[in-house]
Order: sequence, then C-alpha cells, then structure tokens
Amino acid sequence: MGDIVEKLRRIRAIEAEQNRRKENDRLARYNTGDTVHEKQVLFHKCKKRNRWVFGGNRSGKTECGAVEAVYMARGVHPYRENRKNVQGWVVSLSQQVQRDVAQKKILSYLRKDWIEEIVMLSGRKDAPESGVIDFIRVKNALGGTSVIGFKSCDQGREKFQGTSLDFVWFDEEPPEDIYVECRMRVLDKRGDIFGTMTPLKGLTFVYNEIYLNRSHNPEIWYEFIDWSDNPYLDAEEIATLEGCMDERALQSRKYGRFGASDGLVYPEFEEGIHVIEPFEIPKEWQDNISIDPGLNNPLSAHWYAVDFDDNVYVVYEHYEAGKDIDYHASEIKRICEKLHWKKDRQGRVCALIDSAAKQRTLSGVQSVAELFYERGILVNPDVEKDLFSGIARVKSYLNTKNGLPNIYIFNNCVRLISEIKGYYWGNGDAPRKADDHALDEMRYYLMSRPKKTPLKAEKSVIQKDKESMIRRLKGQRFR
Repeated sequence: MGDIVEKLRRIRAIEAEQNRRKENDRLARYNTGDTVHEKQVLFHKCKKRNRWVFGGNRSGKTECGAVEAVYMARGVHPYRENRKNVQGWVVSLSQQVQRDVAQKKILSYLRKDWIEEIVMLSGRKDAPESGVIDFIRVKNALGGTSVIGFKSCDQGREKFQGTSLDFVWFDEEPPEDIYVECRMRVLDKRGDIFGTMTPLKGLTFVYNEIYLNRSHNPEIWYEFIDWSDNPYLDAEEIATLEGCMDERALQSRKYGRFGASDGLVYPEFEEGIHVIEPFEIPKEWQDNISIDPGLNNPLSAHWYAVDFDDNVYVVYEHYEAGKDIDYHASEIKRICEKLHWKKDRQGRVCALIDSAAKQRTLSGVQSVAELFYERGILVNPDVEKDLFSGIARVKSYLNTKNGLPNIYIFNNCVRLISEIKGYYWGNGDAPRKADDHALDEMRYYLMSRPKKTPLKAEKSVIQKDKESMIRRLKGQRFR
C-alpha cells in the first residue's frame, strides 16, 4: 500500500512540475493553441523562403514573427526542417524600438534554461529587458548552439554586411538597401527572410517587391491579418480605436492594407476570394479570348470561360512585350491547342481586341486586326471602351456583397492579378495610366457580355395559354 501511495505522490509531483514549466513556457502555450490564431498558423506552415505578414496594430503579427525566430533558433519548428547552430538576425527600425518590441517578444518566448549567454550593447545582462541586446546564445534542441542577433536600421547598411545567416526577421518595414543586403546574407545558406509589418509608408518597395511580386519570385508569400482575426482583442477596445481613425488610417492600422492618397480603383478585389487554383474547364464553359495589342508595350491576352451560373473564370494569360505579330499569333494558337480551345467552322481562333487595332499606321499598309486575321486569328474590334462604364462593370463582377463574386481568376494569371492590386486613381477622375494592359482587355470582355437580368417567375398555365392565343391571332392578322 505504501508503494502505491509513493508512486501516486511522484506522479503528482511530476504533473505539478510539468504544469509549472508550462506556465513559465509561453512557447508551449503557443504550440498548444492557447494564444495562437488561424492566420498565425498559416504563416508558420508556409514553406516559402520570403514570407510576410501585413497586419494592423494589435493583430498578432509581431507575436508570430518572434515565435518563428525562436522556433528556428531552438530547432523545434513544427512545420519545417530544423537545423542546429542556427544564426539569425532580428531587425528593428531603431534600438529603442528593438528594446520595446522585438527583443521583449523574443525574451518572453525563451525560457531561462534555454539561454546560454546574453551579450549587451547597453544595460545589464541580468536585466536584459531594460537594455539593448547585441545577441543571445540559445541552446538548440538538436545539440548545437544558436545565435539570435539584434540589428537596427538606424545603424546603416554597412552594419548588415559580411555574415551568413539562416534567417532574418524584419519587425516592421526596413529601408530597401537594408532589405537587399539581408537577402545577400541568407543566400549561401538558403536561409529565410520573414517580415511582420503595418504598411504605414504607402506604396514603397515592399508593396512592389512583395505584395505585387513584380519579379514573380516563386518564394514570396504574404498574408493579411486584421483585428477581426485576433480573437483575443476586446470588442470595446476595437470600437474605440475605430472611432478615432479616418478611412485611410483604418486601412493600414486595422486591416494592414497598403494605401495611396488617391485610393484603389478595385478595393473589392480580395486575393483570397477571387484568385483560385486552376482546374479543367468543361468545353461548354469556353467563351472568348480578349486581347490588348502591343509591340514595344506588352500584348495582353486572356482566356475567359463562363459556367452555367453565369460566373466568369479567367483561365490563362499570354503577356509579353517587344514581340511581333507573328510571335503573338503563334503563342495564342499554341495556348489554344494546349487548352483545346474552341474554334469557328473555318478552324480559326476567335477573340475580342481593342478597337485601335482597326487603325492603319503610316509605317504599315495593314491594321493589327488584319495582320491577326491573316495568321488565323479572327479578332473582333467592336468593343465597348467607355472607361467608367467598364470599371463599374468590373466592380459588379468583383462585388461580394451578395455572398460570392461573379468572377474568379486562376492563379497562373499573375500579370492580371498584379495589375488589379496596383491599380490606383490618379490626381483627376481617371486611374493612373500605367500597368493596365490586362485590365483594359478584361474590361472589353466583361463589357461584351449582356447584363445579367433577374430570373423571370414561372408562368402559370393560364398565362401560357393566353400568350399562345395572342400569337395565333397575330399570325392570322398578317396572312
């Protein structure tokens, strides 16, 4: 009996110690889902090497950045291949911000028994949270020692040279030269860049490099986090904050959205809703191709399909600059063969095209439309080009107020997606005239479609009989 009592006492003591450690181990509580929310998990699960969280204030973005750095340094990442002897940097805007935000978060997730050494730039190492840390040596679970170094952008680019790193975490948006330098630091180790930021500076290089991904880097990934994604924010606090901000401030500080003084043309567009994985389109859905021609400028062409519920799908794109008509015609026909795209009775590809393609230039005796026709592509230049009507039509398809949109874009149409995200109003009443070739031909296509009309109610037997009688009487009258 005494042995059983002693075993139970030991079990309780072990459980008590485990609970005590868990209380003092924020990383363990984070791992068990006590404090993590869904979009933070998406960030940790992402396998891309250049990943970013654009979040509003208090959305939880810094939290997941700090945890990602500790995961890597400790060699305990639950979703990625772990390394030992990891070298990483945490980059803040200034040393003061480093002390108040990033290093405070890192220290909160490092248990004291995991820390081998703390080296300070200023302050006492027995009270590191009050000073400025140079680096922390961390015990790696795989048997090595990792180093988390701290850098601030106000040190200048030269302080970011020379080291090979496994990761760099940007806490808020860095200057472009420091970002480029840090990318060099992770190159030889095939390390990771990750950033967590609230986009307060407008349309900066991060907007172009990461959000628009103008270089089409397959390793780039991002996610938006807003206040509604963080279940631990108090509803009354959210209401108070919303009440003291204008719309522009809310876009960045609540939703983590990039903003310009003139605003997006298509704020209705949400990549997580409108962009989908490609799937095989039934032959019956194939509808049309739309072309915005260009020689030195890009030629943009997209293939459009429509399902039986009148939803539009943008399924493929051809977008290239500096090529001649022969090249573009050949590529369009090649893509049609690949997609098994429909042709007319004479075996020609049919497409819509900008009405400017009807015009002949001084340098040529044939129009662009005629040149395409000679190459087996029957283009129809009679398109509706009114800008504002076209924009309104696109908005109506993007709109999700009734539940779901009426247009979906396959994620292989990267140019179109990029143009939608970067389409802003100019100083006057028109959008900025730049990077809009794909948007132009999408407008031509959507304007070519009949406006949707409400479904008519089913007619009664009496109504049908009455209409039949009227038709017979009309037929007798005109004999």
